[in-house]
Amino acid sequence: MAEEVPAEVEKKPKKPIVMIILGVVVLLVLIAATVVGTLFLSGAFNPKPPTPEEMAAAAEGHGAAKEDCVPQKKEKGGDAKPDPHAKPAEHGAKDEKAKPDCPKGPPGKVAKNSPELTRFEYTYMQIEREFLVNVSGSKKVMSVQIAIMTHYDDRVFENVKKHDFALRSAIMDTMRMTTDADLVKPDFRKELAQKIRDTMNTLLEKYEDFGGIEDVYFTNFIVQ
Repeated sequence: MAEEVPAEVEKKPKKPIVMIILGVVVLLVLIAATVVGTLFLSGAFNPKPPTPEEMAAAAEGHGAAKEDCVPQKKEKGGDAKPDPHAKPAEHGAKDEKAKPDCPKGPPGKVAKNSPELTRFEYTYMQIEREFLVNVSGSKKVMSVQIAIMTHYDDRVFENVKKHDFALRSAIMDTMRMTTDADLVKPDFRKELAQKIRDTMNTLLEKYEDFGGIEDVYFTNFIVQ
């Protein structure tokens, strides 16, 4: 009697693990795409409309920023910084070089960098033309040339140039008050320089709301 040969048992092939991982990744990608698409269609990514408070703040901010309207002082080798001690000007004054909606403020002082204390730059400008007047009650003639000094920025010099004619007239009126008796005083030139400085600052404050001239020096002085 022939021996029976056992039939070969059919083995089911194992599913490769790579296919399982790939299926999981595809499923996750589909889920993520579905979530993102849902959020996009619902408008979740659209920018939020401004609140009434934000709209009001934006409307008020159309003018110049507060710090832009503060008179500036510049440190040597640095950027301009607000000068909180500067005298504010009247609001609404017109200035072609000023920023829109800024109150017209005075120039800011030009500061040096110092590790110990704040020191300010000395800036000078020579007045080009001489001043020639008759001494009061005398046949003598007085001829002077002057230079001015300020710690403030170039706007002081710009104002002096702008009002050149008015300043010359005021300075000459001050000089004409000199008498022979004044000429022999020991401090005559110092006192005259102070009078000219005060005269210039008074006129600049009248037209520009700020003087800024701190000293007047004679670069030429002749009486004959």
